[in-house]
Amino acid sequence: MSKTKSRFSKLRGIRGIGLDISLLRRVRDFRLLFTSGLVSGLGSMITYVALPYQVKEITGSYLAVGLMGAAELIPLIVFGLYGGVLADYVDRRKLILIGESTALGLSIILLINSQLDNPRLWVLYLVGGAFAGVNGLRGPSMAAVIPRIVSHDDLPAASAIMGLRYQIPVIAGPAIGGIIISIWGVTPAFLIDVISYALSLVLLLQVSRMPRSEKATTPSIGALFEGVKYASSRQDLMGTYLIDLAAMFFAMPTALFPFWADQLNSPQSLGFLYSAGTVGALLVTLTSKWTLKVNRHGRAIILAALIWGASITISAIFNNVYWVLLCLVAAGAADQVSVIFRATIWNQTIPDELRGRLAGIELLSYAVGPIGGQMRAGGMAAVTGLNGAVIGGGLLCVASVSALSSVLPKFRKYDARTDPYAVSEREIRAARALSELKMEKPADEK
Repeated sequence: MSKTKSRFSKLRGIRGIGLDISLLRRVRDFRLLFTSGLVSGLGSMITYVALPYQVKEITGSYLAVGLMGAAELIPLIVFGLYGGVLADYVDRRKLILIGESTALGLSIILLINSQLDNPRLWVLYLVGGAFAGVNGLRGPSMAAVIPRIVSHDDLPAASAIMGLRYQIPVIAGPAIGGIIISIWGVTPAFLIDVISYALSLVLLLQVSRMPRSEKATTPSIGALFEGVKYASSRQDLMGTYLIDLAAMFFAMPTALFPFWADQLNSPQSLGFLYSAGTVGALLVTLTSKWTLKVNRHGRAIILAALIWGASITISAIFNNVYWVLLCLVAAGAADQVSVIFRATIWNQTIPDELRGRLAGIELLSYAVGPIGGQMRAGGMAAVTGLNGAVIGGGLLCVASVSALSSVLPKFRKYDARTDPYAVSEREIRAARALSELKMEKPADEK
């Protein structure tokens, strides 16, 4: 009897930390969005490896690869902010479809360019910048639809599942892309991306329309500044943006991966360098049910960012591919903890009529950092060497996150149980759900 109880206790413990995927079964639109992102994400991550690899092959320059970030930065900022304004005014599904269709066209351009005898370097920068603009346009709508299709209490689980949608392609895509590129070159890699976007569009066309909110604001500069003003008025939101921005800008080493693989005398490990961080993120996601019991989200984000910076710092201590991959796995796990709690704060506390504009700001906070980080890493490596850029960036990350946590006490003390914004949104969504339930009842039951 005691052994049976012990086994039952262990099974219950495993269930207590596992990923809750019941939303994929219960909510059709959520399932379609998840699947479409999974498919197109796989192709995108293969291109994510192929694009800097092609720049490296053409130029052989740290700086040239790092400048890919410069080409992406301005389009991402402009379209990220404008895409957020549009997401609060139009059908969010329509914006996602427009973005996905445009990305398909850009992948076709990369495919054609790769077949030229001398592929044009300027095309790679131009398309890279255009991809950033497309992500900026559709990204806020993609984030803003989630609170519309799942309940308030399901939002933490939704954040973890959508993380899985990102992690599987980031793990499989670079690994597959690395193998394909090393054997056949970049052309088949871009072809797979084209096919993935076409399949994704078929799935997205089946998603229900997402009408704008009754409180929708006409797109304008004023509407944009209203969102910025709201975000800046809340220290808890600013903390999620600034902590992640600092961590990614100072300690994102992806621009160095093509060179790091060569330094490690392991060119075949290129795909694994890109995907190692996401292996760690996937481990956290698959055991993420424990995150539902955490309420001090600000403190968890700070701790995760510090672990991220420390892991990146020690990754360059030894010139050993297995050590580097292990450290990147640890960094990715820490980053995913931050991702889950940042998304939970955003989704549980921001009013629907502002969700698109704030999603635009969120997009910038988690995309500008890595893009700027590519520029920082490439430029710093050109001066200090690869190891100096990695170690120095990790130390700067730890220092900046520590400084920010000390000047953001409201963020550090955030508690989902008592935060006034979280409490207010919980009550609003509960009232809305009750109203919709009453409207669905037959007249004789009312």
